[in-house]
Amino acid sequence: MAFMEKPPAGKVLLDDTVPLTAAIEASQSLQSHTEYIIRVQRGISVENSWQIVRRYSDFDLLNNSLQIAGLSLPLPPKKLIGNMDREFIAERQKGLQNYLNVITTNHILSNCELVKKFLDPNNYSANYTEIALQHVSMFFRSEPKWEVVEPLKDIGWRIRKKYFLMKIKNQPKERLVLSWADLGPDKYLSDKDFQCLIKLLPSCLHPYIYRVTFATANESSALLIRMFNEKGTLKDLIYKAKPKDPFLKKYCNPKKIQGLELQQIKTYGRQILEVLKFLHDKGFPYGHLHASNVMLDGDTCRLLDLENSLLGLPSFYRSYFTQFRKINTLESVDVHCFGHLLYEMTYGRPPDSVPVDSFPPAPSMAVVAVLESTLSCEACKNGMPTVSRLLQMPLFSDVLLTTSEKPQFKIPTKLKEALKIAKECIEKRLIEEQKQIHQHRRLTRAQSHHGSEEERKKRKILARKKSKRSAIENSEEHSAKYTNSNNSAGSGASSPLTSPSSPTPPSTTVEHAPF
Repeated sequence: MAFMEKPPAGKVLLDDTVPLTAAIEASQSLQSHTEYIIRVQRGISVENSWQIVRRYSDFDLLNNSLQIAGLSLPLPPKKLIGNMDREFIAERQKGLQNYLNVITTNHILSNCELVKKFLDPNNYSANYTEIALQHVSMFFRSEPKWEVVEPLKDIGWRIRKKYFLMKIKNQPKERLVLSWADLGPDKYLSDKDFQCLIKLLPSCLHPYIYRVTFATANESSALLIRMFNEKGTLKDLIYKAKPKDPFLKKYCNPKKIQGLELQQIKTYGRQILEVLKFLHDKGFPYGHLHASNVMLDGDTCRLLDLENSLLGLPSFYRSYFTQFRKINTLESVDVHCFGHLLYEMTYGRPPDSVPVDSFPPAPSMAVVAVLESTLSCEACKNGMPTVSRLLQMPLFSDVLLTTSEKPQFKIPTKLKEALKIAKECIEKRLIEEQKQIHQHRRLTRAQSHHGSEEERKKRKILARKKSKRSAIENSEEHSAKYTNSNNSAGSGASSPLTSPSSPTPPSTTVEHAPF
């Protein structure tokens, strides 16, 4: 499908990873309560903004729902007496603004459904669990051997992706996980190619890819079934979390921050790089690497959610790499995301911000070398190394892989071409978004610089100097004319034309004017 063609039916054009910002513009006091008028903006475009009205009780309700994250959020306390005083309302407005700033800049909180519904009720009013159940129920009509054991509520971060614990009726002790997801804004495959590729996923065999048991799709969504792993993902190992717990509870505020052993970092890192290289060589776009998408099976890492790129879902780290114009291919996205993952394996938590200026002490300088090549200011500015280059670095080059399983993933030539076109379209959207962010950032910096107190003082000084220069030039010009006039009157018409002294050019004075 060409980039500008009409989007497929069921495609969600909204990118849920684009950050929302919120600013309280005003407050209004009614008879018994105060309402706060909030301007919410999606991304960098002022045109993509709207107003919402919220009471303190709405903030309180949201805050109670977010307590599952285990964070101490700065919601101003309740006040029963004097809560209509103007000074109190102004002070509370500042506190509520600070609260909004905290939840919109926290990477996990800002992407959760609770916050999205609070800030953007028009786009997030649907009951996504109910929608998923409807699709899953329709699937069971034609596949009666499966049975739902229980929904796995909010175990993932995606709003439009839901999970259910399953069993096969004639194998009741075996547990599986069904995932259902909507199409996303980066879905550029035709419906036919999309469905064919989804159904190919169970045939993909690789020692470091988690096997898909069953996969099917329609024109608006996809459904996949995999074995349920009691040990959970690599992120569950790092955070000492239970796989069935909600995402916010598991990962937002870990009780114990501890990185992995050096040998684990080396082995897991090498395995993940090997599977990334395999997918890149196959021309299969991934772009969704993070610790929750790596399943642990003993001492082996297995990559999850290959379907995400086919569905057109945006990446967990998209709001990070859209800031850097050199990270503009899915291969470079995978390498940058690998840097995030390596940081988390090393330090037991994600980086506070990216790019990373300096790295804490690590188990080996070889770890820091890889982190610098993927997360540092220089790396983000100049571009990512290739996966092959990372594999050659000292941290991974001496890791011996003992698996004997031969990778298999046969993609017909026609579908390979469709994947290539879809990949180019995904990258084109990314590049366009990066360009807009870069231009916005330059404009904002220029406006900020122009409006600064220091810059205003400079402009005043320059204006005074310009005025002074102008006065000097006018004075010299007047003096020159007066001298010329006197010379002409004294010498008469027979005086040679070259005899009077030429007036001093104004530029001579300007060149020597003090600055």
